[in-house]
Amino acid sequence: MQSENLSAAFAIAARSTTIREPWLKRPLDIVLSSLMLIVSAPVWLLIALAIKLEDGGPVFYVQERWGRGGTTFTVRKFRTMIPDSDKRYGILQARANDNRITRVGAFLRATGMDELPQLINIWKGDMSFVGPRALAVGETILDANGNRIAYEQVPGFYERMAVRPGLTSVATIFIPKDSHPRRKFRYDLLYIRNLSFGLDIWLILLSFWISFRGKWETRGKKT
Repeated sequence: MQSENLSAAFAIAARSTTIREPWLKRPLDIVLSSLMLIVSAPVWLLIALAIKLEDGGPVFYVQERWGRGGTTFTVRKFRTMIPDSDKRYGILQARANDNRITRVGAFLRATGMDELPQLINIWKGDMSFVGPRALAVGETILDANGNRIAYEQVPGFYERMAVRPGLTSVATIFIPKDSHPRRKFRYDLLYIRNLSFGLDIWLILLSFWISFRGKWETRGKKT
């Protein structure tokens, strides 16, 4: 399976181009992720304890995701779904009233705190604070006819890999969570065409506001 993923990554890299980032984008990622890792350390312990007390399952959810230029990298999130959810149901995005989500998980997802471990990916350079959402390797969606297809078949999939994936994005902030990937990809490409340091600052501030209000799982307007 790993060799198949690597082969796919090389194929995508061959079809993808990369765009030069604003020169302050990477320094901001390093400084802000470092500060947040230090400040949030006690919260990590409380979250880990809450997850363990609820069902005794693993604290982290580990997943391979697509990165810039078709590379792949490993992310860890605080687990928000029942243990072995991917094995039982496949790699599927959460839906409204999803019975896979635990009680602790619902709170973590609403506040965005399940994403805290990805600060490590930002610090390492796999991700940025702002960019198209990092898609899971092997994740599928339903097409208009109800058939399950790979994300790679959705228009815009390759073009959005021109920049680092982000913890937050234009799509996650401004359109409903259950929007079709094709619509999300259009917003990702809009971000790439208008890439700037000022835009990143604005989107980061909006994301903190959404987290503070616990609105990330809202299917409608978040801001």
